[in-house]
Amino acid sequence: MADVKGTILVVDDEPSMRRFFEVTLKREGYSVLTADGVRSGLAMVKGEDFDLVLSDIKLGDGQGLEILAACKERDSDIPVIMMTAYASPETAVEAMKLGAIDYLTKPFNVDEVRVVVRNNIRTRNLIAENRKLKEVLEQSQQVDLVYKSDRMRKLIDVLRRVSKMDTTILVSGESGTGKELIMKTIHKMSPRHEQPYISVNCGALPESLFESELFGYEKGSFTGAEQRRIGLFESARGGTLFLDEIGEMPLKMQIKLLRVLQEKKIRRVGGTEEISVDFRLVAATNRDLAKEVQEGNFREDLYYRINVVPILLPPLRERCEDIIPLVRFFLEKFASQYGEAPKDIKTDALAMVETYSWPGNVRELENTIERIVALTPGNDIGIEDLPEHIRKVTTTQKTHSISIPETGMDLEHYLDDLRFRFMELALEKTNGVQNKSCELLGMSFRSFRYYLGKGKERGYFAE
Repeated sequence: MADVKGTILVVDDEPSMRRFFEVTLKREGYSVLTADGVRSGLAMVKGEDFDLVLSDIKLGDGQGLEILAACKERDSDIPVIMMTAYASPETAVEAMKLGAIDYLTKPFNVDEVRVVVRNNIRTRNLIAENRKLKEVLEQSQQVDLVYKSDRMRKLIDVLRRVSKMDTTILVSGESGTGKELIMKTIHKMSPRHEQPYISVNCGALPESLFESELFGYEKGSFTGAEQRRIGLFESARGGTLFLDEIGEMPLKMQIKLLRVLQEKKIRRVGGTEEISVDFRLVAATNRDLAKEVQEGNFREDLYYRINVVPILLPPLRERCEDIIPLVRFFLEKFASQYGEAPKDIKTDALAMVETYSWPGNVRELENTIERIVALTPGNDIGIEDLPEHIRKVTTTQKTHSISIPETGMDLEHYLDDLRFRFMELALEKTNGVQNKSCELLGMSFRSFRYYLGKGKERGYFAE
């Protein structure tokens, strides 16, 4: 059966006209539903989705303009074509004002109907396609992140929800995991996205400059203050202020930050005027702030104030599925940057990259790929092109703890144990969903079920 080009509703109180449209439009590949009046037409408009509606203006039980109004109320983009045997400019103008896309005067020929219907359905499809492309473009602009793992997918879903709320967010994670990129993503998806995004690394600011950087200062407030300067609190007005490595902020400044968050007002250094500020605070840390609070290095009241929505960004070694997509992304990025064709990475080299633990996380991976792209002369990246420390570590990992006992071993038994452990990990990762576990391990469902039963006999897969 050929694909249906669209669904059309025809409303006319003449059976011959309904039959004419039904036969003509079905031959063109459309699905056609008909109604004989206003009442039945309104019921169909409310209960079905149509790509186009054709309605006579004068119907036995009312006016076709009621059909037009109902269509526009349900879907403002739906094309509605009005028909009449009693043509008058006033009627046509009224129909067009109410949203009719076109106007047909009876009698009309088959070709006229075909052209009008085809053009209007094509226009509707283009509008829908453009809207979809716009949504995809907006999403891609909002989330400039490369990921494949379920863990990151869930995290992005959380970001989409919390970005719409004007609340404080604290992102924790190791150095190099991409905390600033997460913050930029939150800002892009927030209602404040058209306003400034201001970022400051608290670990890079000397203690003596903290207050003047954040609050600004008045002319003459200290030696060298030759003119008034606006601080970051004011610069972020209406937008987002990102305090990176907030755990490095001195205790004295923590008190002042807490007051700003509570009162939404500041005073510049050397000033007396209270200035209202409006910004969303997002913060990040690679420290355990709860532990810092216990040890007296971070204020408890500020910790609870900024930890309204905590987000933990996992290290790269805990989301290994993202390594290969990131490698491909960085290869493309740096090839473009250096004006070269993207290099290919051989399977064995890619496996070694995937096995490495990446203690420096995404930042280390990015820097490594850039170095490889810059130094590899050919188009193919092999194991020999990887940094020596990666080759050594992964080789050590491959041979670590593998040995044959002097008395010999049961290799099949050993391999089964290894298989059962991987199956347990897969089940844990997929929350016990066996089909997904099969996909992760590259096993058939039948094979998976067989080894599941075998493993249970050996004490694995406890309920």
